[in-house]
Amino acid sequence: MKGTNRKTALTIAGSDCSGGAGIQADIKTMLANGVYAMSVITALTAQNTQGVAEILEIPAAFVEKQLDAVFTDIDPDAVKIGMVTSAETRESIAERLSFYRAERVVVDPVMVSGSGTGFADEAVRNAWQSVLFPAAFLITPNLPECEVLLGRKIETEEERERAAKDLGEAYRCAVLVKGGHGKSGANDVLWTGTRHIWFPGERIDNPNTHGTGCTLSSAIASFLAKGDSLEEAVGKAKAYVRGAIGAMLDLGKGSGPLDHGYQIK
Repeated sequence: MKGTNRKTALTIAGSDCSGGAGIQADIKTMLANGVYAMSVITALTAQNTQGVAEILEIPAAFVEKQLDAVFTDIDPDAVKIGMVTSAETRESIAERLSFYRAERVVVDPVMVSGSGTGFADEAVRNAWQSVLFPAAFLITPNLPECEVLLGRKIETEEERERAAKDLGEAYRCAVLVKGGHGKSGANDVLWTGTRHIWFPGERIDNPNTHGTGCTLSSAIASFLAKGDSLEEAVGKAKAYVRGAIGAMLDLGKGSGPLDHGYQIK
């Protein structure tokens, strides 16, 4: 009996034991958006909706073993990269992705958790810029991360457009500057390499937004894996995240998770 083929996506990120962000959020998102999800874990975290208590890094050599296991058996149609706390691990990831000629790589430069916990020192930030960004098809920094990467404040829409273009030209990739940390609305701007595209979004009155960045980047990777254009993938991913926040799931004592399975009846 002939089986059914399905598009595949790989998430390379840290584990969130509370299920709201990281690997767990990525797998839920990929499944919800119709692709087969695989994972390479870069770190274990003890965290919940109230914050991150501790981080345990996975050795770079074992991260490589995980990558080899995936790529030599089920070649992913798209890759999402999230939290990577070690510069050595980041270099290993970039080398393996280059070796296997990975395509449609979405890099979410996780530097600070939603609760404010820092994940990246200066060496790690430099590794993002020098090692993984050049391997990316798309990077998805939020406003605070853009300010760290560019060393300047970003407040107006014109400054967001300039930030997206500057990062894109520096690393020769598309850039989605996420506006959720802005003072008004949740408008994102995409630099495609040739033009800016704005994706408007209304702020939803829901404090439970743990894992939003992980979810958005994983959703984009899912739609890219299925063959959508970059503009289509970003638009569909934003709509999915909007629905997941708008479902008003309320779990935990802090900033709770999204309802990744809100479409499942």
